[in-house]
Amino acid sequence: MTADAETAPLPKITAEEPPPLPTPPPVKRSLISRLGDLPMRVIYRGVASALAVLAVVTAGVVFFATGSHKGTPSAAGPTGGEPLATLPAPSSGASEAPPVSAEPSALSASGASSMPSLSASGASSVPSVSGSAAVVPSVPASASGPSEVSAQGSASPVPTPGSSALATAQADPRVPPLPADRKLADFRGRAAPAKGRVKDRRSGVTFTRFTKAWKLTKSSPFSTRRTLPAVKGAGHRALLASCPVPIAVQEDLKDTAFLAARWTLNYHPVGSKITWTASQPIKAGKQKGWLLGYRVSYKAGGKKHVSTAAVALVEVSSSKPALVFITIPDAQKKRWADINTVMSSVRAL
Repeated sequence: MTADAETAPLPKITAEEPPPLPTPPPVKRSLISRLGDLPMRVIYRGVASALAVLAVVTAGVVFFATGSHKGTPSAAGPTGGEPLATLPAPSSGASEAPPVSAEPSALSASGASSMPSLSASGASSVPSVSGSAAVVPSVPASASGPSEVSAQGSASPVPTPGSSALATAQADPRVPPLPADRKLADFRGRAAPAKGRVKDRRSGVTFTRFTKAWKLTKSSPFSTRRTLPAVKGAGHRALLASCPVPIAVQEDLKDTAFLAARWTLNYHPVGSKITWTASQPIKAGKQKGWLLGYRVSYKAGGKKHVSTAAVALVEVSSSKPALVFITIPDAQKKRWADINTVMSSVRAL
């Protein structure tokens, strides 16, 4: 038998663990990248809260802005809490009325205001004032000093379209001021043959109807229009027309005639100027009227020319007076007598 051989024990082998790796520093992430980690409901709530805050801030700004405007004085006058007039108490023995300072709202048409009147004893009465009339304190005859009134909101007359047109015409260098009343001259020569009458129902006026020489032409913008044959070098054609006055009607018929005569320069060469020859009231049947005669100076072909013209305005039932207008250039001066014929024949329908 063989004996078992002794075996040496195997050595124990142990593996050494590697040293731990150093921990890397934490990476810093931006705010925007970290927002992605938030739940969506949190993001929605944040956005809604921001919008609510923005709405409240906007409303506050609007409120304060409108509130500041309401507190600003306007053209309508001060607020109800402000006094309308400041009147110092008169000193004993003083004979002069103290100055009065009136606010614009004292003259407004929306409400009535009062202004005390001073007497020698210092008593005051309160008259009511309405509309836009200026308020002046009354001072008795016993007061020796003048009364001084300062009104910031004193009403000034508002120009109407009619008054503005008259002021413009009076400033026109082509048209001088009207002269004193003067009758229309009798022009030499024989008037053109006439038969019947022209009845301008649109204007409400009638006048002599010429035959042969004066030819009926297109009326617009007039109601009726007739012309003489054109003459070379005259600058314009003779014209006889009627229509309701095409300008602003004035309170005085004479002023309306003045504006109408200026308007007729539109039917003369550019640069024409007026020289008055007549200004007189007329009777057109049972109606009143006004006549203006004038010469129109102008240049045509480098030469000076003069036309003789006249306008007659007649008060009719219409809202605007009727206008009869005639102008004849010097190249046809033989027809100037037609002016007398027409102007003396004007009647209201």
